[in-house]
Amino acid sequence: MPNTGRSPCVHSRNGRRRRPGEEGGTPLRRAIGPRLLILFVIGDILGTGIYATTGQVAGKVGGALWLPFVIGFVVAILTAASYVELVGKYPKAAGAALYTQKAFEIPFLTFIVAFMVMCSGLSSASAAARAFSGDYLAEFTDVLPPTLVAILFVLALAALNLRGVSESVKTNVVLTLVELTGLLVILAIGAWAVLSGDGEPSRLGEFQAGDTGYALVTSVLGATALGFFAFVGFEDSVNMAEETKDPVRTFPRAIFIGVAVTGTVYVLVALVSSLLVDHRVLKDSSGPLLEVVKAGGLDFPPKLFALIALFAVTNSALINIMMASRLCYGMANERILPRALGRVLPRRRTPVVGIVFVSLLAIGLVSTGEIAGLGDTTAFLLLCVFAVVNIAVLVLRRDRVEHAHFRTPTALPVLGAVTSLVLASPLADRPAHVYIRAGVLLAVGIGLWAVNKLVMRARG
Repeated sequence: MPNTGRSPCVHSRNGRRRRPGEEGGTPLRRAIGPRLLILFVIGDILGTGIYATTGQVAGKVGGALWLPFVIGFVVAILTAASYVELVGKYPKAAGAALYTQKAFEIPFLTFIVAFMVMCSGLSSASAAARAFSGDYLAEFTDVLPPTLVAILFVLALAALNLRGVSESVKTNVVLTLVELTGLLVILAIGAWAVLSGDGEPSRLGEFQAGDTGYALVTSVLGATALGFFAFVGFEDSVNMAEETKDPVRTFPRAIFIGVAVTGTVYVLVALVSSLLVDHRVLKDSSGPLLEVVKAGGLDFPPKLFALIALFAVTNSALINIMMASRLCYGMANERILPRALGRVLPRRRTPVVGIVFVSLLAIGLVSTGEIAGLGDTTAFLLLCVFAVVNIAVLVLRRDRVEHAHFRTPTALPVLGAVTSLVLASPLADRPAHVYIRAGVLLAVGIGLWAVNKLVMRARG
């Protein structure tokens, strides 16, 4: 996709002025304003990661649970700055795939990056589906098998996505407010504990017993790599660029505010969790924040908090399926995937084929692993993508566009690329099955690339 030199704003056949990134055919509806986008970003980042994997992070690092979230916050901000520059420069739905192709013009690399992004979203949605069907739901009922519940969960979200982006984003707003309320409850419990003299402040500086030197570094990096799953999501929002009003001006504020709000909340929740509950107890729980609620001095109903957690993981899965379907739509318009994946429902103006396709893949992934493994796979795939995006933003400085846009300081993408590569490397002490799962997904992607290439050649 070399630069064609076209003006970023052209006119369609009926004389309507097109915005940057809008192509011919049936356009997506621009229904997302600045406030909705901020809530979308916050809702996308909040959810499964903090509600379901906090205990596993504590198991890796010990009582200093807050440290991996601080490091993850810094890495997220570095990469978010690169995404802000790129989405302002190229306000299209394809996200990282578009940036990779424009920077390197290697179709194979573009496809692999796009496939990794899609798989990360689907593994995240599958982790959310598993979290929904697990201990939080068990507070109310365990009549249906968890796998069946997870499949029905994905189908319900697919139906909501098909109704329209406005309905999906408004549902996201409600769920975001609910899940944020749950985390504020945790912070209120922590504040009450501090004022009452409860908790063990000494735990905040404890690391895993026996961890010193290199072992300490690898345990912290491993915990950060897993904890980074809680920060993923801001990159999804760039795939909504063609459904956002004035994306060039709206995205910088929305992404930075979203990452800052969620990062602050995460660090505070981690401090409260370690203050009130021993890291060994957190490690053994698939609903770690429930343990915090039960250990707090406030009489907050555990069932009510479990309900809030169910809303939180629902929001994560909803947005990830939205992201993956819009990624299919964007890649189809760029001729990276078959054009059928870009088909839009004329009345609802939603990418119908993309939604069905990614929902079927998510159902297939539901049975491939547990929450922590799927979450770590999501983080690993995205860290690899983030390294490419941080490099791409530097390469694309040579490509000038006619409209003004945000430009990040050069040092930030350099640091973003380095930190992403470190957290994706074996230094992070990641379980072998995570690399195996990612390798299998990559092999599937290469197979799909070969089939698509043959089809494209056959059609000339």
